[in-house]
Amino acid sequence: MVKIIATVHSVQQAEQLLHLGVDTLYLGEKNFGLRLPHSFSLCEIEHITKMAHENNKQVCVAVNGIMHNQEIEKITPFLQFLEKIKVDAITVGDPGVIHLLKKMNLHIPFIYDAQTLVTSANQINFWAKRGAVGTVLARELTYEELRAISKQVSIPTEILVYGPTCIHHSKRPLLQNYFNYTQQDPSHLDKNHLFISEAKKPETHYAIFEDQHGTHIFANNDINLLPYVDQLYEAKIHPWKLDGLFVQEDTFVHIVEVFIEAKQALQANRWSDQLKEQLQQKLLTYHPSERGLDAGFFTKDANDIK
Repeated sequence: MVKIIATVHSVQQAEQLLHLGVDTLYLGEKNFGLRLPHSFSLCEIEHITKMAHENNKQVCVAVNGIMHNQEIEKITPFLQFLEKIKVDAITVGDPGVIHLLKKMNLHIPFIYDAQTLVTSANQINFWAKRGAVGTVLARELTYEELRAISKQVSIPTEILVYGPTCIHHSKRPLLQNYFNYTQQDPSHLDKNHLFISEAKKPETHYAIFEDQHGTHIFANNDINLLPYVDQLYEAKIHPWKLDGLFVQEDTFVHIVEVFIEAKQALQANRWSDQLKEQLQQKLLTYHPSERGLDAGFFTKDANDIK
């Protein structure tokens, strides 16, 4: 059965997403989670977790930052809090955090999330043997690679079906450094619309996002696998993740609704080319006009990727 994971912007939006039928809410706190639409307080995380459990849904908390010693030293109380409120899982990319879970005897299921590194079944099975209950697949995998991996692993393999792809991460606060150097006040700028373009291609739109973990640059186009969800469904590649980092809060709810409708149609054997086109057009009306959409690496030939 396909499960849908969606990022969360607010407590109110969390309630809306649960009402729509989202299976897992993905949220976190700025000190330990990467590229989040919103940083929630501990009280808010507890409230959302309780709300999700009351609706028989789950919460996954991002603990996937690249940790230095000072973060590792501070993370134990946070993990103890997450265990206390019974979050369903955390995403982790740093083996140091996984070691800490074992050392402190903390019983929190973890999903291995090392971004671009998760590209083979052997690596996934390595972490499964060490306690991982799932993994986040790299965005740079083709359909044939994804299908081959899904046949060889014993834990769920999460795939991004909608949202932006980070192509560069610097631990430096490059945006803040730029504004300091140019003596500009960035407070009036909409951070959702900061981007760079190629000199010879002014229409390109590489979004820039800065958080506690540094500066992140995203691919020119966001990922949209709605036209291929039937292939994902048949190959049993799921859960499906939707990331609303660069989408307005209300708009993202409508986009999630489109994918839930697709999921329900597939499970009820009602999927058709006509429905696919209808849903695709609906998605395009909600997707931000300044951001492109494509299938990323999904439709490429692995032999052609340099």
